[in-house]
Formats: sequence, structure tokens, C-alpha cells
Amino acid sequence: MSHPSSEFAVRNPILPGATLGVLGSGQLGRMFAIAARRMGYRVHVLSPDSDTPTGQVADVEVRADYLDLDAVASFARGVSVVTFEFENVPAETAAAAERHAPVRPGFHVLHTTQNRLREKTFLRDAGFPVTPFSPVRAPGDLERAVAARGLPAVLKTADWGYDGKGQKTLRTPADVAQHGPAFAGAEAILESFIDFECEVSVIVARGLDGQSVAYGPLWNEHRNHILDLTTSPAALDPKLAAEALEIALGVCRRLELVGVLCVEMFVGRDGRLMINELAPRPHNSGHYTIDACVTCQFAQQVRSVCGLPLGSPRQHTPAAMANLLGDVWSPGPPRWDAALAFDQVNLHLYGKLAPRPGRKMGHLTAMADTPAAARERAVAARAALLATGS
Repeated sequence: MSHPSSEFAVRNPILPGATLGVLGSGQLGRMFAIAARRMGYRVHVLSPDSDTPTGQVADVEVRADYLDLDAVASFARGVSVVTFEFENVPAETAAAAERHAPVRPGFHVLHTTQNRLREKTFLRDAGFPVTPFSPVRAPGDLERAVAARGLPAVLKTADWGYDGKGQKTLRTPADVAQHGPAFAGAEAILESFIDFECEVSVIVARGLDGQSVAYGPLWNEHRNHILDLTTSPAALDPKLAAEALEIALGVCRRLELVGVLCVEMFVGRDGRLMINELAPRPHNSGHYTIDACVTCQFAQQVRSVCGLPLGSPRQHTPAAMANLLGDVWSPGPPRWDAALAFDQVNLHLYGKLAPRPGRKMGHLTAMADTPAAARERAVAARAALLATGS
């Protein structure tokens, strides 16, 4: 359904030369800012930190706590639209910004997706396939949830979780007794453990006029709960791939999203798709689009929040993305020259000052004639970073 305000915004888009505001200052904001500046926009960023990945490429970097609502209001008054690069923006922050500038995606999308229990409940009630789950809110709920779901199962905090943080796999009653108390006192969710064949993601951009474009499905591989490799196109049965696209587009319509959304899905051993998580922003699995697609996910975010027509998502070559975590630095300085000696490999570093194990510091994108060859090239180029020699 099209709202009058949306129709007005489409007729009066935010054009290049305007200033865009970003809440959050990590690598996703950095790549958004680069895409926006390439299109002629100015970019302001607000976060509690300074000399950040986004701040290094923005026009203005504002250092303020997200709950400093006066600073947030002042920030919003100085921009034409506010977007965000992570979904855990406090509700008060989004509300304070929205009084002075459009916030896209809107607060209703943030509210749904920043809490795992609200997100899963929304998806289930809307008829989308999700992993079976039970809420854990009060004493005794965990035991009842385990009885309903069985073991193994995954216990997760409802709020503030990503990259495997805030979750434990429970395989035995002893695990329940050992790890359950750590989740007491806060809302949590118990999900059935899914024996899945693979995880895929679909990234959708949706404009103010309801136009949508999609990337994927993308084949994702994780290590220690952190995305390690993404290959595109995914080696999926065409019927299953079409179903994954249909699900992701349906979720965006139901959310009335304006912006970019990643829908992560498990592919079960029985061939069924189940939504694992939503991320209402560009996603790590979509970084390959910078090098391998006509319009990358970050340019789509700029276009969508500004009320402009979306770009073509067409992929012009198979590609694979390999994350570079802080672990790459632990043997010594990475051999950038060795990785870049590989044909059709591009390096993206995020400007983070201190490499730490598990911290996303950058990524490599490799292109090739086939997805399998691109993946092999990305893995080999990353391994070359660790090579020793003079």
C-alpha cells in the first residue's frame, strides 16, 4: 500500500548535493558513504567513537552517545535523511532523529528486527517459514522450552546479538544446567537445532515506490559463527533459488521496508527453507556486489533512502568474498602484495586501527569464470596473506 508521504517523497527525491546522515560508524557505513559520495552526496555520521571507518570517509563525524538525544536532534536537523548501518540503534535515538528528518528504514523495521523474539514472532505470524522457537522470559520457561523443542537446541539472548554473540548450543541436560543461568534475568529465545545442508542469503533493496530488486541467493560459509566465505551465484536447485527470492521479497513487502534487507535462510537436509535472521541494512554477504554487479548493495541503499529509482542488480561475473578477520595479522604483517598478485582479486580494508581475533578488518573479492573457481581463488589469495618470506 502506498502512503501519501511516500508518494510525495518519490515525486520529490533527495537529489545529489544533499547531505545524508548515518547512525553507526563501522564498515557498512564506510561503504555506504563511499557510494554516496561517488553519487555527489555529502555524508554526516554519528556514533560514540572517533576516527571510525565511516568517519574517515564522511564529510562530518559527530562523536556522541546514541542516547544524547539533543546531539541526535542537532545531527538530524543538519541532514536530509537518516539511515543506519546497524540495527541496534536505541528506540529513543530513532524517535529523536525522526522528529527532524525522515528515518529509513523506519522505526517499525528497527523495532521488529533488533529483537530476535519479536522478529521470529513477526515472521511466523506472517506465514513465513522460520526455525521452530519458544520464548524464555521467566523462571521455568527454559525447562518448558527444552521439553517442547527437545535437544540439541540453541539458546539466544533476544537483544543485541550478532556473529554468534549471545548464544549457546545446548546438547545435553548438563548444558542446560550449566549455561541456562547466564541467560536468566533477560528475555531469551530457544530455537530448535537445525541440521542444515547450507545457509544462503538474499539481499533485497526496496524503494519508496515499492519497487524491489534482489541479489542472490548467495552461498554462505561460516567459521566460529562468523561469516567466512560467500559465493555467488549459489549452487542451488533453480526451484529452491526462486523460492528463496520469493520469501525475501515477501518479507520486505510485509515490513514495508524502505532500504536494504538481508534475509538469511537455512536449507534443510529435506530441501526446506527456514529463515534464520533478518538484517535491515547491507550485509557482509553482499560485499561482492561492489566488484561484481552493475549496482552494489550500498548504492541501492543510497538510492532507496533518497527516493530515487533503484539500479540494476545484474551480476556480470561469478564472484566470491572472503572475510579478513584480525586473526590474519597474528602471524605478522599480512602480505598484501602476495594476495594482490592473484588475477581478478580486489582488496577492501575498513580503516580499523587495531586488529583483534574475530574482528572484521576487511575482505577480498575474487572473480572468475565459475563460482567454484572464484571461491578457490578467494581462498588461495587469503592464504597468501599469511605466507612468510622476504
